[in-house]
Amino acid sequence: MSDDHPHKHQHPSSNAFFTNWRESDLPLAEKLRLTFRNQWIKIRYRQGCCGHEGEPGC
Repeated sequence: MSDDHPHKHQHPSSNAFFTNWRESDLPLAEKLRLTFRNQWIKIRYRQGCCGHEGEPGC
């Protein structure tokens, strides 16, 4: 099995999740959209990282 994805075995902390939310200057609707998208990616692919580090929901 290949370990090409650098975040494959990482599980971001809830602290990082909230930090990304607070530090983002995006409008609330955009934060919600990105959070939903990024969480869906993590759930769908059963991984700890969505691949969009620093975005809301990642």
